[in-house]
Parts: sequence; structure tokens; C-alpha cells
Amino acid sequence: MSEREILWTPSQSRVERSLMHEFVTRMAGRYGFGPSYPDAHRWSIEHRDQFWKEMWSFAGISKSKPEVATFEGDRMLGTKWFPGLEFNFAQHLLRFNDDRVAILAEDELGRSRSITYCELNALVARCAAAMRATGIVKGDRVAAFMPNVPETVITMIAAASIGAMFSSCSPDFGVQGVLDRFGQIQPKILIAADGYSYNGKSIDTLDRVRDIVNKIPSIKRTVIVPFMNDAPKIDSIRGAVGWDEFLQTFISSPLSHATRGQLGNTGATVFQHTAEDSNAIAFEPVPFDHPLYIMYSSGTTGVPKCIVHGQGGTLLQHMKELMLHCDLRREDTILYFTTCGWMMWNWLVSSLGVGATVVLYEGSPAYPGANHLWRIAERIGITVFGTSPKFLSACEKADVRPAEKLDLTQLRALLSTGSPMTVENFKWVYQDVKRDLQVSSVCGGTDIISCFMLGNPMLPVRAGEIQCIGLGMDVQALDDSGQPVVGQKGELVCCTPFPSQPVGFWNDLDGSKYRKAYFENYPGKWRHGDFVEITPNGGVVVFGRSDATLNPGGVRIGTAEIYRQVESIAEVADSIVVGKQTPDSDEEVCLFVVLKEGIRLDDKLEKTIRTRIAEGTTKRHVPKHIKQVTGIPYTISGKKVELAVQKAIQGLPIANLDALANPGVLNQYFGLF
Repeated sequence: MSEREILWTPSQSRVERSLMHEFVTRMAGRYGFGPSYPDAHRWSIEHRDQFWKEMWSFAGISKSKPEVATFEGDRMLGTKWFPGLEFNFAQHLLRFNDDRVAILAEDELGRSRSITYCELNALVARCAAAMRATGIVKGDRVAAFMPNVPETVITMIAAASIGAMFSSCSPDFGVQGVLDRFGQIQPKILIAADGYSYNGKSIDTLDRVRDIVNKIPSIKRTVIVPFMNDAPKIDSIRGAVGWDEFLQTFISSPLSHATRGQLGNTGATVFQHTAEDSNAIAFEPVPFDHPLYIMYSSGTTGVPKCIVHGQGGTLLQHMKELMLHCDLRREDTILYFTTCGWMMWNWLVSSLGVGATVVLYEGSPAYPGANHLWRIAERIGITVFGTSPKFLSACEKADVRPAEKLDLTQLRALLSTGSPMTVENFKWVYQDVKRDLQVSSVCGGTDIISCFMLGNPMLPVRAGEIQCIGLGMDVQALDDSGQPVVGQKGELVCCTPFPSQPVGFWNDLDGSKYRKAYFENYPGKWRHGDFVEITPNGGVVVFGRSDATLNPGGVRIGTAEIYRQVESIAEVADSIVVGKQTPDSDEEVCLFVVLKEGIRLDDKLEKTIRTRIAEGTTKRHVPKHIKQVTGIPYTISGKKVELAVQKAIQGLPIANLDALANPGVLNQYFGLF
């Protein structure tokens, strides 16, 4: 494949100012390799003992007890990282305790509030004291059924400070979806909001909270955060107290040490503490691999897997990605559009460990208008803006042009994940958002709570291509014979251990589910489930999930290749493509399109679609069937669900519909063939 067009190249001064350049130059001088990124990446793989130890030091993470080695073992299964070390994840996130804004909270209703690092320390201290008084100890589970608001962050950090595990679901989950997740891990405390707003509509969640609490007997205390109403009615919810009451009832220091104030316009109380009171958090020292988060697989094929991530691996990987690959610094302001049900929320919150200002946005990104998030970026002065290809495509189709009407002078980097960015996404950003901008498509997942490939402030940006494989990540693309290839499509694998591998799966005592999930296909190598090409210049192109890869006539085709062509057609609002098995065991490509209002799929438009696909890819990519539908199924975290459509067109049952944001749209796919 020919080399992709370079759309942006960092200036030499920008390269030299970057934290990546600082780190690579320092390590090159110390360990004797060439001061280029390829040389640094090679060193980080071949000498991972040196790399990960140096990264810990570069990030400034403190230890209460030092390690005896960087790691023990050399296999993907069984390697133990930083044995003997003790530290605390929350302590690093709260290492700053000053008047710089830690959290800016924005929502679609126009409400805004801010919390400084000093105030955040104080609030976490009170929340942690309340948890301890409620009986939370190291190893317990704390669950949050919450919108993307400061109280969710405060709860998470407080739980981590004790050594408890934190798990969250966004409030748009149905009751069964929450039970499928929290019901497995049996939390002691549930933090929940009274409701949320989306597209201008208020949604009350208290009935769902009541049902959840009644069906999970392990929950001893339910804390209700007033988000939509100042005084929600919570009397009928077992063990329920309001957020203010929870913080006030179980305080560990005299109230005279704090002054009451109102937090924004929500009616919630803030305690502004003295330095003595703010620093009174008892951080529990824990080993490197002590559990921190319980995340969940999508659950579209059954009950979600509960993926347990450790404190050390999560923090070390996030600091590497934020500091080096995103060049995030203390003076930055970072927004990533996400919900608390997606790993990008956990990733975003780790930005507190850098000392940056974290912007939490709650609501629809396109309410009250398609340019709403861009206006927030201008008003606040966002320097790092995170989103998805779906959002970028929606902005382009809505003719949003931030470059023409907004001052985005401070915007330095745009990040995108959730699905592969198309060439058109890249070009739209450079044409209609900003020309001097690092556009970083990133790719990893809940399974590793981080990225395998992502951006790099030292490298150029090429259209449709992720800039590089992350430091310390031994990533290869394997062909059908299991051999590594460059410049060809293959299965993404990671060949040597990395710290953010899961600690394990919940209730998987013998590790069999964990091994089956990642190591069954290529023993000794992590199979991630992405279909990719590693380019000769070290970048990565993602063609889609390998379990959704099409195989007509024995030729593997990534779904992203077809989406790129179809969704560039003006009449098409959305699409999904799957394979349908035929009686002779071949596979037919089936394309389903959602068209703009008032447009019907006729012979002319169908020909346009087929021609666009053939000219932009190959004739093998052209679908056998094209049908118009009214909706595409998505997970609650915003990912297309090809497997659900594939099952529906074959008349097979679809498990766990509660994992979908819009399960009703699947009804139209049954009986289409």
C-alpha cells in the first residue's frame, strides 16, 4: 500500500518542547540508543525492565515501600510487576493541593462548576472518612450509577485511597444491565444520582436505583447525589442518604476546620478545608497489582465479563500515555467526551495525576446545537480535546466549521477513539477545526484500560493512520499463518508482558476465562481482536474488529474500509455492514444504511453506493445486499454492534439486549432475508 498523505508535521521547536522528546533524549543518553522514536520503542521492548522503572520515576509516582525488581517472570501469563513495591493510586492523583482548578464540570443545560485541587483533597478526605465509617475496608467494592460529574470522581478517588475497588455504570443503563454488572461484584456502597439530562430531556433514575438496591443485598448504604433536583425524594430507597448527609454524618475531623459553601447551582455542599484538614487522608499502601477498577466487557454476547485492573498498572500506563504520547502538562485543560460506563472516563480522570484541569461534560455533545462542545472548548480554553469519529462525522454532515467562527488558539491536540478515524475525518479536522493541530487517533480498550497504539508529538500525522505503537507495547500484526507482517493486514497481538494487563477476571479462580479470552488463538501472545496493518513508517491502520471481519471468497475485509466509503456519501446518515453465511459456506456482504430524512434507497442511490465502494476499495468489498433501515444498534458506550445484526439476519437469539443503547432497532433486521 502506498504511503499515506502527511497532513501535519510538528515544528522542530514543538518537538523539542515535548515531554516525549525530553524522555527519549534523556533515556538515549543514559542507555546508549539513538534519540529517535523507533529507537526508543525498540529499547522499551528489549529492555522493559529499564523502561518501566524509568517511566515510574519520570511520572513522579511516590512509593511507601520500594520494589525488589521491575518484574519477575518473562511470559504474558504469570509475570509479576514491581514485586515488593507499595504505593497508593489516589495519593498520586491528589499529589497537588493548591488553588489550581482540578475539575471543571459542564453539562448540556449550561450549568458549570469548578473544584480546585485543594477542595478536591478536602472532599475526598470527607468521602473516604464516610466510607470507612460505613465499614468499607481494603478489597471491598464501591459502585457508582452516575453521570459524568465531580461526585463520581470524588467517590472513585476515596475508594482507591482505602484500597477498595471502584466500578461504574452510566445512568442510561437499564436495571438488568446494571444487575448484570454490579450483581456479580456485590458492592457494599452504591453512589447514584437522582437523574440526568440528555438532548434536553430530564430522566429520573430513582425508580431504577430502588430496583437495583432491592436486588443486590450486599449494598448496605446508598448515597444519592442531587443532580436534577435539589431535594430528591429518597425515603423509599433502602439505606439511602443524600450526598451532603453522607459527607457530614461521618466526618473524621471537627466541623470547625471547614466552611460551608454551595457547589455550583446543584445545591450540593462544598467544604473548603484548611491545609491541615485537607491532608488528613489516610492513603492505604497497597502492592502494585492490588485491584483498583472493575471494568466490563460489552456484554453483547452474554453476561459481561468483569475485568479487574490493578492500581499500579493502570496508573503507570496512563501516566505514560498522558505525559509522553499526549504531551499533557500541569498547565493543560483536557476534555474527553465520555460517560462513566466507558474506560475513557477512567483514562481522563488519571489526568489529575499530571496536575491538569479535567473537564467533565455531562449530556449530549450536540445539544443544544452541533457546535456545543466546540463552543465550550473556546470558552474554557481546552488544550486537549477528546472525541470519536462518530462525533466528527456528525459535525461535518451538520456543516459545523469551528475554524470559521471560534477562537481555538489554545487547542493543541485532538484525540479520537471508539472506532477507526477515516481519511475524511482527518481532513475535515485540518480543514474546518484547525490546521496546526496534533490529531491523535488512539486504539486499545477496556481489556487493557489503555492503548496499544496512539499519538506522538514527535511524529507527523498521516491521513487515516494512527501515529505509532505505544512505548513498552510489543505489538505485531500476524497473517493467517501466524507470521508477523508489515504493510499487510493481520491480527493484532502483543507478544511480551505489559503492566496494564488485567489482574484477572472476577470470580475466575483458576484463570481459565482470562486465558480463553486473550491467549487461546496464539499461545503466549495477547490477541486483542483488532484487524490492523502496521505500516512501514511505524504507524497503524485499524480495519475493524477481527470478530466482525468479513470474508467473502476467502479474502478478509475490515468493516472500517466499507464504512469509510459509505458514510462519505451525503445521503447516508449511518450504516452497518455484516457477513451472511450461504449454504455453500461462502459469505455474502450485507450493508444496511440509515438515510437522511426524506430520502429512500432507490436504484440510483444503490448504484452510487456500490460505485463509491468499488472505486474507493476493491470490487470484493462491494456488498451483495444493500438495504435501508431506520436505525443502527450501538452499545451504551457508542460502538456499533455488528454481531447483533449478524445474528438477527440469521434469525438467531441475541443475548443481553440491556447492553445496547437502542435494542429496539434490531427488530427490523429479523426476517430481512
